[in-house]
Amino acid sequence: MKFYFPDSQDQISPQYDFKKDEYPYHRVRQRDDLYAHQAVTPAPYGGILVSKAIVDGSVKGAGKYSTPQRDRLYRDGVRNFFGLPAEMTSLGDCGAFNYIDEEYPPYTIDSVLDFYCKCGFDAGISIDHVIFGYKPEVSEKDADPAWVKRREISLELAEKFIEAVKQRNKLVPEGKKRLEPVGAAQGWSPDSYADSVARLQKMGYKRIALGGMVPLKTPEILACLQRISEVREDGVNFHLLGITRVDSMERFVKFHVSSFDSTSAFRQAFMDERNNYHTPDHSYMAIRVPQVDGNLTLKKLILAGVVSQSEAIKAERECLRLLREYNEDERAEVQPVMDALRSYQALLGDAKKLKRVDKYEETLAARPWKECPCDLCRKHEIEMVIFRGTERNKRRGFHNMTVLEAKMRKLPVT
Repeated sequence: MKFYFPDSQDQISPQYDFKKDEYPYHRVRQRDDLYAHQAVTPAPYGGILVSKAIVDGSVKGAGKYSTPQRDRLYRDGVRNFFGLPAEMTSLGDCGAFNYIDEEYPPYTIDSVLDFYCKCGFDAGISIDHVIFGYKPEVSEKDADPAWVKRREISLELAEKFIEAVKQRNKLVPEGKKRLEPVGAAQGWSPDSYADSVARLQKMGYKRIALGGMVPLKTPEILACLQRISEVREDGVNFHLLGITRVDSMERFVKFHVSSFDSTSAFRQAFMDERNNYHTPDHSYMAIRVPQVDGNLTLKKLILAGVVSQSEAIKAERECLRLLREYNEDERAEVQPVMDALRSYQALLGDAKKLKRVDKYEETLAARPWKECPCDLCRKHEIEMVIFRGTERNKRRGFHNMTVLEAKMRKLPVT
């Protein structure tokens, strides 16, 4: 079972100064900053997934890459651009979520193949159109016409894609890497997914990505996999797009799921209300210490004269000082830290967020960063559980992925 991490240009600066909250003046992001597989050992994933929409942009606008970054990716290739170790593989896709509102995907077969081949991906997924809906008992005759059309579009493009890949691969010199085509299957029910898989197999696909399953509950995914297994041909394996569900991986593998991708563990570090810092058997809330000069709500209150800037800065510094002292002294009491955190949060005048401070006591009392073996926690300690700025938050996301990787490694199927 291989975990692919979807790229969104998430990196950390190894020289970032947490005490001053400053980057080194000589920092050059593309030269100095690190991806997760460069920041921790072992690498927290076995492959990286890169979407054309992230690199080249889509109908929604520009992608995450600057023009120089895009040019370097095309020139140097995905392996050199990301500094991938030899054992790590790369997978390209179109980023169908970026054009879900369009009637038809905005990319041509040739433009997608140019992206995959020029960047040197190991494998590439055919162009697809996401179906957002699940009605297990509905036949094609009674299904939403838009769902039927999107499935047909995905299958028609998959057929053209695999033929184009075959032609491109013929031009690759003997001994050089050829692109592995991955067919994209969409559906709204177990039967429609199974039919998509059956048709993709007839086209010649040996690896099939199952899309549109992110909103589905685990029993629904399993129902689809069960039905798909009835039409699966020998040697065909499946990739789950956007699905983690570690607790269900053993069951997924029984249906020949060999890989998956997800940003869930990473994004929970800074997007989730509660489960920000993961451990093998628990999740903790990160401790919010807003930056006075970076928190929009606090800045507005200061400009309006409701909050004194000097008082806010003093409260912010006191929180950080006490947190770091608490980290250094295992016998330190948690109450002074909690009092400082409540006082600082009270300045923002949000009763709901003030009540959330009570949850921080569990995090502080457990000191989970002290037990974590990952490189980042050993180096930064309590900074890892402080919710404050991109450098801490992304490091916590990288940490979460190390926990996921360790869980995957312990599964009997991996």
